[in-house]
Amino acid sequence: MKIWINKESAGNTISMKGKGVFAMKINNCKTILIGAITGFANGLFGSGGGTIVVPCMERFLNVEEHKAHATAIAIILPLSLLSIAFYIWKTDVLWSVALYASLGGVIGGFIGAKLLNKLSGIWLHRIFGIFMIVAAIRMIL
Repeated sequence: MKIWINKESAGNTISMKGKGVFAMKINNCKTILIGAITGFANGLFGSGGGTIVVPCMERFLNVEEHKAHATAIAIILPLSLLSIAFYIWKTDVLWSVALYASLGGVIGGFIGAKLLNKLSGIWLHRIFGIFMIVAAIRMIL
């Protein structure tokens, strides 16, 4: 029996016999470790998981750029829901700010998701990198 995971979903072909099981365990361990680091950043900072998970999926799991960005959203959603539960319990949430920012986020997310498919992988990398650099500079200054 073979399980095939194509390059689009995880970057590896995994066989259930011989060396393939070992390869599957390594890939699963990498994926779990990436998820743990992403969850840690999301819980600690309240955001930022995408800045970790996207480059890690591309580099360590060989996921194509567009798929990495799309998959990051699916990963960040449950992390964000868990994080907000803890933040509500431990901290005051400014609900009026959250409501209006979420409205803007939905609009921006829709536009960004539509634009994602129109950008080449190299431009996606460049734009993502610029956002990361600007964020880093703002955090330092």
